[in-house]
Amino acid sequence: MKTRMNGGLAASCVCLVMPFSAQALEFAGYLRSGVGSTDNGRSQSCFMLPGAQSKYRLGNECEQYAELELRQDLLTLDDGSVFSVDGMVSLFNEYDRDLTFQGDNGAVRLPQLYAQWSNLPSLNGGSLWAGRRYYKRNDIHISDFYYWNQSATGGGVEDVKIGDLKYSYAFSRKDNLYQKDYVTRHDFNVAGFSTNPGGELELGLSYIDKPSRRDAHAGWAVTAQHVQQLFLGGKNTLALQYGEGPGTGLGYTGNVGLDDNNKSYRVVEFFDWQVTPRFGGQFQALYQKDIRPDGSDQKWMSVGVRPAYGITDQFKLVAELGHDQVQAPGGTRKLSKFTFAPTWSPKGPGFWERPEVRLYYTYASWNAAAQRAANELAQGSALSDSGEFGSSLHGSNAGLQIEYWWK
Repeated sequence: MKTRMNGGLAASCVCLVMPFSAQALEFAGYLRSGVGSTDNGRSQSCFMLPGAQSKYRLGNECEQYAELELRQDLLTLDDGSVFSVDGMVSLFNEYDRDLTFQGDNGAVRLPQLYAQWSNLPSLNGGSLWAGRRYYKRNDIHISDFYYWNQSATGGGVEDVKIGDLKYSYAFSRKDNLYQKDYVTRHDFNVAGFSTNPGGELELGLSYIDKPSRRDAHAGWAVTAQHVQQLFLGGKNTLALQYGEGPGTGLGYTGNVGLDDNNKSYRVVEFFDWQVTPRFGGQFQALYQKDIRPDGSDQKWMSVGVRPAYGITDQFKLVAELGHDQVQAPGGTRKLSKFTFAPTWSPKGPGFWERPEVRLYYTYASWNAAAQRAANELAQGSALSDSGEFGSSLHGSNAGLQIEYWWK
């Protein structure tokens, strides 16, 4: 969910937080930046299979990107509840482009600007919020895939504890940058079902209202997610998702032109491990089936892994192997990608420690069906014959990248 930001709005955010105590001001952020080129000396071109909703990230990101977030507690009441505001600016710019952050080069946006009244005794520690917000985002790190993401412009009641369970409801009108129609959406979540020692189940229902035009439809989606803590020193996540009509977005608002004969299923499995202080990583497996009465059925399968081993306390060897496959009209598209990245990690050898400074080499190969699809759906991309690798069915990149996040 991204929306364009103008300079006046940014200035207003700064003025809003300036008069208050710095002790209550929280600053968080994320940054990745780098340089890279192809094996033929041209600008780095990233590998993504048409029809897949994500790509494996390591050594395969072609942009400078940053998020800068400020959160200010404005008022603490006698009952212990806290009223706060939160704002975030994101900056995006393509590799090998002037750092203008606008037009064809990139963009500056305001993905978050909301107010929150938290720790309310009347809601058993729950909160009220309103605005534009990253909300209940669930993602796989190595592919940056937000498979269950309720971020939106709206408001709601969050994490109201009743017994051992936490209940949430969000009302929104727009949940992502590419959503053409402003559609009323309702998201209900119940979390806290204890299934076994260290295991917890969360259930979610999204209902998307029918827009006020003839060719539109209502839709819905459900998600069941189980998270197992203390799994190989990390955690395991399994999510099952199903949607109909606009609910086929499975975590987002899908095409409102689709009726309930259009269905999507998804299974997501991934786990993080840190079996020793120096050996960690993440593995993912994903399957999605889209049923479309117009004959555009599609199956997407993805399997990938990123292991990281600390040679010393500040130096890691990191690798990533990923394979995507899309079965669609016109043939089965395939893309495999491998990256090797010697990495300086000044905060330690753990998988999640940041910052990281990486030297990387990435090699990818794809089949003719993937190239045909890229020619039709993504002209000029790495897999198309009009891209950096021409009619070849393989290519490689090398470069340097830094990634850092802080709270």
